[in-house]
Amino acid sequence: MEKVSQLVARVFLGHLFVLAGIGKIGAYEGTQGYMEAMGVPGVLLPLVIMLQVGGGLAIIAGWKTKWASIALATFSVVAAVIFHNNFADQIQMILFMKNISIAGGFLLLSVYGAGAYSFDNRRSTSNLAVSHS
Repeated sequence: MEKVSQLVARVFLGHLFVLAGIGKIGAYEGTQGYMEAMGVPGVLLPLVIMLQVGGGLAIIAGWKTKWASIALATFSVVAAVIFHNNFADQIQMILFMKNISIAGGFLLLSVYGAGAYSFDNRRSTSNLAVSHS
C-alpha cells in the first residue's frame, strides 16, 4: 500500500500544476495582465507555464523529483506571497495557506523521494544492479 500511496500522492500534487499551466495557455492574455497588475513582469509567463507543466509532469513520473519538488515548493511560496497576501480577505488567506501546505508536501517529497513507482527509483535500482555486477 505504501508504494501505491506514494504514486497517488505524486499524482495529486503534480496534476494541480499541470492543469494550472495548461489553463494559463488557454487564458494567456488574462493571466499575463493579472501578473502585471500584481507587479510581476508578464514576460515571465512562458517560464511559469513551463515550470508548472514540466514540473508537474516530472513529479507525476517521479523523475528528478528532488529538484522538481524544490522548484515547485519555491514557486508555491513565492506565488502565495505575491498573489495571496491580502489576509483581510478570507479567501485570499485560504489560498495563501493552500500554497504553503502544497510547498510543505513538496518539501517532504524532496527529502523522502518519489517512492518505488518512479523513474528516480528505477534509475537507482538499475545503478545498484550495475554496481553489484
